[in-house]
Amino acid sequence: MKCTACDSGNLVPSFLDDLFRCHTCDNCGGNWILIEDYIGWKERHPEHVFSGESIEAEDSPGALICPMSGGIMRKFRVAKDNAHRLDYSARVGGVWLHKGEWEMLVAEGLAGNLNAILTDQWQHRIRKEKASESLENLYRSKFGDADYEKACDIREWLHAHPHKCDIRAFLMADSPFSAS
Repeated sequence: MKCTACDSGNLVPSFLDDLFRCHTCDNCGGNWILIEDYIGWKERHPEHVFSGESIEAEDSPGALICPMSGGIMRKFRVAKDNAHRLDYSARVGGVWLHKGEWEMLVAEGLAGNLNAILTDQWQHRIRKEKASESLENLYRSKFGDADYEKACDIREWLHAHPHKCDIRAFLMADSPFSAS
């Protein structure tokens, strides 16, 4: 198989970190992993703990082509605070890891979740976390830090209060002491 990332290397059978089968590009050092190989290894070694030091990892800005099917691979974010995206071919269940991406996953504590990263639930959680962070930043910039914190305290107090509906009506009324 030809390398999907550099287009000039060949994918040679190997093992990723001497753990499970993969194909490594003899030119750029990227790895092609079949999820079934990863899951099979993980099931046989549930006690394994991944550990490593942070490393700079490459990423491709555009879509990659699956080296087995020739189809376009999808990109999956790995975490809310990590801009890296993994390339995945659903047709064959393969993941392309650029040089350094596996080490980055290990350092971030995500290597044991490789198959989970590729699920809709994982991606939905990341989008939800990112949206929450964006809204918090918007409110903080709009209110200022002190007023934002005060509003959060009031909101928490109000939410737990047994008469929260009446208090909201009181606060929202133009004139809460008027009978009209």
